[in-house]
Amino acid sequence: MVTGLSQGLMHQITSLLLEPVIWALLFFVALAIYEVGICIGEYWGGIRKLRDAGNRDALVLAGKRRIERADFITRLAPMLGLMGTLIPLGPGLAALGEGELRILTTAMTVAFDTTVIGLLAGMIGFVLARLRRRWYDQALHQLATLETTQHG
Repeated sequence: MVTGLSQGLMHQITSLLLEPVIWALLFFVALAIYEVGICIGEYWGGIRKLRDAGNRDALVLAGKRRIERADFITRLAPMLGLMGTLIPLGPGLAALGEGELRILTTAMTVAFDTTVIGLLAGMIGFVLARLRRRWYDQALHQLATLETTQHG
């Protein structure tokens, strides 16, 4: 069985993680909003400029980098949301056992808020990644077609 010392240490480490998890979630929401702005710029001419420059390597590099950022948000934000859900539930359930409903209520609020924020950022990242994949694939196809017609 697990000793009291190891349980106490594990609880202390977990408790220390809640604040950084919340800040990381807020960072990912801000990053997702920033990426929406970049995505709008890509749609209204950024990708077209890269394509029209005729530099396939620059187009591929930009596409990979931007898709990876969106994928990063898609994967990590929900994980952080889950961490933010589970971390306060332990103390909240312990408080329920002691009849402290106020502490349980606070813990449940934090748990649900972090879940929603993590899923929101993840959804934004998912949509951005899908759009970017489609846009960059189309631009690469158009560039290949243009190169074929110029050389053929």
